[in-house]
Amino acid sequence: MRTLEIVHRTRHDYAEPVTLGDYRLMFRPRDSHDLRLLGTNLVIEPAAQVRWIYDAFGNSIAIASFSEQPVKTLELVSTMQLEHYGAPPDAPTIEDYARKLPFSYLAEEAPDLARYVERHYADPNAAVSSWARQFMEGEGGDETFTALSRMCKGIQETLKYAMRFEAGTQPPATTLESGGGTCRDYALLMMEGARALGLAARFITGYLYDPAIDQPDAPKPDRSSQPHAWMEVYLPGAGWIEFDPTNGIIGSERLIRVAVGRDPEQAMPIKGTFTGAPGVGIAAHVVVQVRTMGSSTPAPVA
Repeated sequence: MRTLEIVHRTRHDYAEPVTLGDYRLMFRPRDSHDLRLLGTNLVIEPAAQVRWIYDAFGNSIAIASFSEQPVKTLELVSTMQLEHYGAPPDAPTIEDYARKLPFSYLAEEAPDLARYVERHYADPNAAVSSWARQFMEGEGGDETFTALSRMCKGIQETLKYAMRFEAGTQPPATTLESGGGTCRDYALLMMEGARALGLAARFITGYLYDPAIDQPDAPKPDRSSQPHAWMEVYLPGAGWIEFDPTNGIIGSERLIRVAVGRDPEQAMPIKGTFTGAPGVGIAAHVVVQVRTMGSSTPAPVA
């Protein structure tokens, strides 16, 4: 168990005054057996009226509405303290019938998992399907967990991580063709690869804890200083098992889950609109700090 503090700062500076629409914010995870919230705080400038809802996946969503208009700056600061009981990368306990590929989900689970199994993106020339099947080759490749572990490690080892500033997530076939992408692109590629093997998969947004950050001589943060994305697969007997193909991580020991979705668009940390002059410029600044807690007093849970 680790006690962590996560500070997520986002600032949007607009070249000219704009009118903000409602913003949907995914900053707050739900309490569960592997995560216990100790304190949360959300500061928004300009001041906003915030209401909380659960979406179709049970994610906690803050909807911010603004009355102070127009504005030239939007700043969001989410702070939370939590206890994290991450699962180690050990092989999970899987039902006998699901230990080897292919298998079918039981009748009582299949209807609820159907949309997670369904392919969501075009696969020209079956490029993603062929790519996914290669991880079943060789000794032990027909074992479900082995094939998924190989896929996770294969993405990390063979593709090149590259920041993209375009909105959204690129199609999996594009990620394969270009040979690289962001964490969101990698997660989506593995989701569609798992679905090509008949497995239920979904997208996760959250944060990555890097133990090196807590060292006194820690270097400046790299991509771990941004919100992170990975995926999970439903394995009978084990439940949803997390895979981070960007870092080759299996299990949730260093991954702090905030929200899940069937598609990346359903689990965006910040989603909103603004109205302004055509082509108005925007400068976005995002910094995330994930550290073990010292002696500071947690904020109350809001």
